[in-house]
Amino acid sequence: MFKKTFDNVRKSCPLVHNITNYVTVNDVANVILACGASPIMADDRTEVEEITSICSALNINIGTLNERTIESMLLAGKKAQSLGHKIVLDPVGAGASALRTNTAKELIQNIQFSVIRGNISEIKTIALGNGTTKGVDADISDAVTEDNLEKSVAFVKEVAQKNKCVVAVTGAIDLVSDGTKCFVIRNGRAEMGKITGTGCQLSGMTAAFIAANPDDTLTASAAAVCAMGLAGELAWKKMADGDGNSTYRNRIIDAICNMTGDTLDEGAKYEIK
Repeated sequence: MFKKTFDNVRKSCPLVHNITNYVTVNDVANVILACGASPIMADDRTEVEEITSICSALNINIGTLNERTIESMLLAGKKAQSLGHKIVLDPVGAGASALRTNTAKELIQNIQFSVIRGNISEIKTIALGNGTTKGVDADISDAVTEDNLEKSVAFVKEVAQKNKCVVAVTGAIDLVSDGTKCFVIRNGRAEMGKITGTGCQLSGMTAAFIAANPDDTLTASAAAVCAMGLAGELAWKKMADGDGNSTYRNRIIDAICNMTGDTLDEGAKYEIK
């Protein structure tokens, strides 16, 4: 199902504008390159509108917020929307502080996002206006499990309908919905949570996937989520004695770089509800 979606990224090589956090900016750029797209990082208010104008998609990540970049996010987002570009929001840490929560809400109120991608606590914060995010990690009490799967699917569909976009919740079980259908994805490794930036990387890659597949944002988003999870599985198989999380991070990016559409189709683990 995802072969053509993945192949389209490599064929079209979309240029993705990223206003992302400085903790993971290098990894985000590298994973976008690895999947076949091209990244550009620009967050100064004097150039973000010009930069986003030459791109196919915009990825906004609120991981390291400040007043300067908030203004840049709004300017770039409104410009991208006016041009009909695909736009991704990664509301990192929404619920952990008033600044993050209020900024996520302001961005959503002013910009029509194509995809909102976050952990379950961040998405609950967006839906409810407050939350219990633990720093940039989900509160364990929010986790999507087999026991609460049906309820979680209904919740994600509701958030997607309300925001008129695709919502991707990532965790032990990933949920990607456009409000009507929901991909339930079971790719990935728990060890991915020990690496700073896998979520940020996924948001950048999602922007590339939806830019290359503008007519099917839901499938493209689900393909990106499956690809990242599968990369975590393939990378883990190559880990050797003495390897740690730094090596694992690099192996995940390598797995994306070496991945093909056929590999993704063969390894993707999902159902649609």
